[in-house]
This record gives sequence, C-alpha cells and structure tokens, in this order.
Amino acid sequence: MKALLFDGKILSEVKCPIPKPAVNEVLIKTILAGICNTDLEIIKGYMKFRGIPGHEFVGKVVESPDPNFMGKQVVGEINLACGKCDFCLQGLGMHCPQRSVLGIQDKDGVFAEYLTLPIQNVHVVPAEIDKLKTVFVEPLAAACEIMEQIHILPDYRVLVIGDGKLAQLIARVLNLYTDNLLIVGKHPGKLELLNQKNIPAVHLNDFSQEKSKYHVVVEATGNWDGWRMAMEMVRPRGFIVLKSTYAGDQSFNPAPLVINEVTVIGSRCGPFKKAFYHLQKETVDPLDLITKVLPFSKWQDAFELAKKPDTLKVILEFK
Repeated sequence: MKALLFDGKILSEVKCPIPKPAVNEVLIKTILAGICNTDLEIIKGYMKFRGIPGHEFVGKVVESPDPNFMGKQVVGEINLACGKCDFCLQGLGMHCPQRSVLGIQDKDGVFAEYLTLPIQNVHVVPAEIDKLKTVFVEPLAAACEIMEQIHILPDYRVLVIGDGKLAQLIARVLNLYTDNLLIVGKHPGKLELLNQKNIPAVHLNDFSQEKSKYHVVVEATGNWDGWRMAMEMVRPRGFIVLKSTYAGDQSFNPAPLVINEVTVIGSRCGPFKKAFYHLQKETVDPLDLITKVLPFSKWQDAFELAKKPDTLKVILEFK
C-alpha cells in the first residue's frame, strides 16, 4: 500500500505491506483523512513519533472478526488501551498507561491506504451523515469533551482563544450551552465564519482593550502565546481548559495559578456518540470548515496548504 512515513526528520511517501489485523482487530480501507494541528506538530517533533501519522478518518471495513462490520463505513477512537489495568476497568481507557495512540504514539495512523484498529474502537457511521462531515467526528468529540469536564453555569463568561479548526468546533459546541461566549483570533476570514453562525468573535487587535476576566478560558491556538493569554484572561478561581499541544519544552511561572487559585484542565479526546448526535441533528455543521479536498497523490500540496495561517481543514481523499 501507499503511505506517508515520518522518520523523525521528514515526511515522505513510501510503499509498505498492508497491515495484518491482530485478534479482535478490523482492517479498514481509508476513504478520507483529515490533517489536524497535531499532525503538523508531530512533523515538528511532538511526541517523538516515528511511523505513519494521522488519526482523523472515515474508512470502509474490509476484514473483521464480526461480520456485522463488513463493508460498513466507520470512524475510530484513537486510544488503544490494554483493557486490563485499573484505568481501563474504570472506563478510562484513554488514560491507560500501556495505551498506544493512532498516528501519535506507537501505532501507525491513517495517512495510508489501509489501517487496523481494535473492533471496540470502531464506530459505524450513521447512513444519514455525509462522509465529509464524518471526518470531523474525532475532533468534534474532542470539542464535546469540554462539557463532560466542566459545568458551565448560566452566569459564567466563556472565552475561546483561537480560531482554527478545533477552536471553530469548540465555539460551535459551547455556543449551544451558553449565551456569554466570545472567541478571539487573528484571522478575519475564520472569525467571519463564526460571526455568520451568530457566534461573537473578535480580532486580537480589537480585543487588546478588554479588561474583564473570564470564568472559563479555552486555549486552542496550538501556540504558547495562547497559554500566556489564557493566564492573563482567567479570573481568580476560574478555569483554563487546555486543548493545545506544543512541540518542544516550554517554561512558565506557576505562581499566578496558585495565587489566583485557577484550575487548569487538560482536555483531549471526547465522546463519539455526542459528535454523532450533533452531526445527525445538524446542531453543528462543519462543512464550511473544509478548505480543500485533495487526492492522496497531492499530499505534499495538502500539507503545505494545511500550514498556512488562513487554512482550516484539509482532507486527503484515497481512491
């Protein structure tokens, strides 16, 4: 099969054997794969990953120990847990100490014509959901995770820092739960997409005079400056929800967190059922977030486009 391989220095196209599914795994033929900020961070050195990156996808099951999955279009949860440790037995497989993570840690990902996943990680896509929307299930689930982690009270003022792919989805989910939401970003075109959805969004330059503090600040820029801003904008006893991952080591002074009794919540993967719900009910429509769909043969163009500041979602299509 054709695949993209990251060797720690460069990303290149290679030919390699189609993976053989282990016991209780399915073999999936990739249909579409999305490029996200984590993928861009990986090729900068994040997680010191080596192998085939990529974790946002929709595909078709071509081998399965359960015949009910054969031929179905599916998406997959990215954490591969041991199923036996205390975390797994408590339903917290995403925090399993022995876990591998699709396209991120010790598990080849989806920038390839085929991939394997444990059958318990696989979700059949409801027929009424457009396959382009389905590519967003994993990041939309991650956006939904915030509401699983924190209870936003009616009087809470909520700030999302960032206007990129994940921040857009977070904004659209949070807007369903609060009337006190504001998004701040750097890119007029991206901010306009939010305003078109009646979600208040302002440019960073127009936000510089903002004096009020926020009960909840979601950092989703993928940039360390976003963290610094979150520290400045959160009110005492407020919450910072950290969605960004950063390549390289960072240093900061934790004293303001202690002095202001701020709670920092790391937030990663989320509930696929909630993501399916929003896509089925069309309470969240992500199609306007697609910048371009390119064939796998144009993967270099796709990654270069994905790196540009004004780009949102770039999707690779496999034939």
